[in-house]
Amino acid sequence: MQTLELLLRPDWVRTLVACALLLLLAWLAGHLARFAMIRAVHVASARTTWHWDEALIRRGVPRRLAQVLALLVVRYGLPAIPHLPPAAEAVTANVVLALVALFAMLAVNAALSALEDLYQASPAGSARSLKGYMQLLKILISVVGIIVIIAMLIDRSPLTLLAGLGAVSAVLLLIFKDTILSVVASVQLGSNDMLRLGDWIAMPSANVDGFVVDIALHTVKVQNWDKTISTVPTWHLISHSYRNWRGMYDSGGRRIRRALHIDVTSVHFHTEEELARLRQFNLLKDYFAGKHDEIAQWNRRIGTEGAATVNHRRLSNLGSFRAYMQAYIDRSPDINHDMLCSVRQLDPGADGIPLQIYAYTANTDFVEHEDAQSDIFDHLISILPEFGLALFQQPTGADLRAGLAGSGAASVFGRLPAAQSGLSRSRSGSS
Repeated sequence: MQTLELLLRPDWVRTLVACALLLLLAWLAGHLARFAMIRAVHVASARTTWHWDEALIRRGVPRRLAQVLALLVVRYGLPAIPHLPPAAEAVTANVVLALVALFAMLAVNAALSALEDLYQASPAGSARSLKGYMQLLKILISVVGIIVIIAMLIDRSPLTLLAGLGAVSAVLLLIFKDTILSVVASVQLGSNDMLRLGDWIAMPSANVDGFVVDIALHTVKVQNWDKTISTVPTWHLISHSYRNWRGMYDSGGRRIRRALHIDVTSVHFHTEEELARLRQFNLLKDYFAGKHDEIAQWNRRIGTEGAATVNHRRLSNLGSFRAYMQAYIDRSPDINHDMLCSVRQLDPGADGIPLQIYAYTANTDFVEHEDAQSDIFDHLISILPEFGLALFQQPTGADLRAGLAGSGAASVFGRLPAAQSGLSRSRSGSS
C-alpha cells in the first residue's frame, strides 16, 4: 500500500489513472447499453408482425446509440478527473461533444436506412420507392450534423454558422445544382405517380429500354433487354419525354398490330364453286347469310337496266378472307374481347394489300403474347390458299430460276460464260 501511495503521489499519475478508469467506465457503459438495447428491441419486435429489430441491428443503430452513451459518460466524467488543466478539459469536452453529434447523426441515418429496408420488404415497396426521399433526409441531417460538429469544435453557436451561410448561398446553389434538380424531379415523379419500381420504360434519347430496378435521389437505374444497366439522372425523366408501359400491364391487354400483305394479282370475285366450298366454314356461315340478302337487295334495286354481270355487286375472296380473320380473332381465347378487336384493310402499296389485325392479347407477358400472336398468324397464313389468295413476297432466286426455265432463257444464260470465255480468248490472241 505504501508503494501504491508512492506511485499515486504525483499529480500526473493520478490524472492518467483517472482517465483510464473513466475510459473503462465509458466502455462498460456502452457495452451494457448496447446489450440492453438489442434485448429491448428483440422483445418489442416479438410483439409486432414486422421484424424491424433485424433491420435496426443490421444497420447498426444500437451500436451507434451505445457509442453516444459512452461519449456522454466521458463528457460528464471529465470534471471528476483530478489535476486536469482547464484548457485540456475544455478542448477534450468540445471534441467529445463533436463526436457525440457525429455518432448521433450516423445513428439517425442508420435508422432511416432501416426504415427504408422495411418499406422495400413490404408490398407497397415493390411499387414505389422511398430511396430518393430517404437520401434527401440524410443529406439534410448530414448538413445539420456537420454544422453542429464544426460549432462544437470551435466552441461557437450553430446559429452563428448558419447566419454565415447566407453569404455563400450562391456558391452552395451552384454546387448542389444537380441535387436541387433531382429533389424537384423526385417530388414530381412521386406525387404524380409517374414512375415505379418494375415499370418498363423506353427513352430513345438516352438509349434506354427496360425495367426500372432502382430509384434514387440523383439517378434511376434501368435494366435494358440485353441485361445491361443504364443510369439516367432523375431530373432527366422530367425534362425529357419517355414512354411508360405500365398502362399496358394494368389494362390487361397487349397490342397486336400486324398485317398480312396480300398479292394484288390473286384478288378476284368468287365463283359459285368457291362460294359453295367456303360456305362449309363455320366461321363464315353468318357472314355469307347476311351478305347474300344484302347483295340480292342491291342487285334488285338496279333493275333490268343493269342486267349485265359487270353491273352486279359480287363477293370477293379478299372480303371473305377479311371476314374470316375478324371471326377467327373474335372467337380466339387468347384475345381480350373487352378491348378493341378489329381487322382493317390499309392502303395498297408496293408490298400488296395489307390486312391488319388490331387487337389485344389477354396475357401481357412477353412470351405468352408472342406465342398467341404467332398462333393466330400461323393459322391465317396456312388457310389463305383456301380463299384463292396469295401473300406478297419479293422474288427470290428460286422464282427467277423457275421463270427463266419456263421461258427457255436459262439455256441462253447458261451458254453465256462459255461464249464470254471464248470471246476473251480471241481478244487475248489478237493482242
